[in-house]
Amino acid sequence: MQVILKQDVRKLGKAGDLVEVSEGYGRNYLFPRGLAEEASGGKLKDWKNQQKVKQTKMAKEEALAEEHKKHLQGRRVTISVSTGGGGKLFGSVTAAQIAEALEQQLQVKVDKRNIKLGDPVRQLGTFPFAVKLHPGVEAALTLSVESEE
Repeated sequence: MQVILKQDVRKLGKAGDLVEVSEGYGRNYLFPRGLAEEASGGKLKDWKNQQKVKQTKMAKEEALAEEHKKHLQGRRVTISVSTGGGGKLFGSVTAAQIAEALEQQLQVKVDKRNIKLGDPVRQLGTFPFAVKLHPGVEAALTLSVESEE
């Protein structure tokens, strides 16, 4: 029996997926709990239309991400921080600070969770980092950490 999942079901699929399950599992577990609905004629047709819309939306988002990648690739982001003796920082440079600097300097809004730093930045200098713009689309940038003084 084919069902369309309304919610994420562990070890089965995510919401909106079309999956094949046994008759008993669907009728006795999924349907009573509101986790899925049977993929009958009309619902299956609606699901296919939704998938087409989702594919179109994903293509547009990927094209936008590619444009942002062209704009960002190889660019340098500069952050000024307070330092102690010997060029050591008080704390470290966080992904949130990098995201804020990206927005201010390059006018690109990026979620801090999508910034990938190799190691924590705890000293002055230049460091490579990557920004995940879309699944499969990353831009490589350079972080320049300078003293405020």
